[in-house]
Amino acid sequence: MLCDKFKFHYSFSGHRDKPLILFLHGFMGDSNEFNEVISLLSEKFCCLAVDLPGHGRTKVIGDNGYYSMQNTAHGLINLLDNLNIEICSLIGYSMGGRLALYLNLHFPQRFSRVVLESASPGLKTKRDQAERIQRDLELAHQLEIIDFPVFLLKWYSQPLFASLNKHSNFNVMLEKRLQNNPLELAKSLRGLSTGQQPSLWDKLKNNQNHLLLLVGEYDEKFRAINSEMVRLCESAQLKIISNCGHNIHFENPKEFALNLQSFLS
Repeated sequence: MLCDKFKFHYSFSGHRDKPLILFLHGFMGDSNEFNEVISLLSEKFCCLAVDLPGHGRTKVIGDNGYYSMQNTAHGLINLLDNLNIEICSLIGYSMGGRLALYLNLHFPQRFSRVVLESASPGLKTKRDQAERIQRDLELAHQLEIIDFPVFLLKWYSQPLFASLNKHSNFNVMLEKRLQNNPLELAKSLRGLSTGQQPSLWDKLKNNQNHLLLLVGEYDEKFRAINSEMVRLCESAQLKIISNCGHNIHFENPKEFALNLQSFLS
């Protein structure tokens, strides 16, 4: 059974009788990714944070196919079932945001409101997907053969993370990233990358839940993607957060938490 293939590590913060939020982190993060935001919300909400497959202390029992978006999504639904959670709000960042959108579109009855931070519906064409898969396979191979600290510095030298590099706690974040296992991260890249995920663009028009799309002012790529998402999805609203790049919840956790609280209340 699929539910036997995932041993999810997770943690709760706040009172279980409060409205529940499920948090899904980005690539190379873990269940501690949103700690600062959760600390600002835990009086009014119960927050459930999960290590996604390939990250933190979650274990996948089985072959690499279980790292796919489809299988990971079903695994998370099984986790909610086991925790007796029928419905909750859903927050996802970057990779976790793509997964959150997949969950929202395939299991809409399980989620009340959904917040996507710096996320996308994937790639539109088979050609774009094939090119991205090749790029991600090369990155996965690098994770397996080069020193992990070297890979981290190369990853965060991308223009996408320019403002993140200037943050006073950037080195603290890097230290936390080093707690991951690069061989497991490589499996995640091969299964849950943007190239591998099913394109969700055509399904946006069928969205049943209220969506809040959060994008950083400096993140031009994802501002363009999310602006197009809003045009296609009537129940979505876009909020651009000033003085931030791709990782809003790290660069400005207070503003991030205020937007969540306003949207979810």
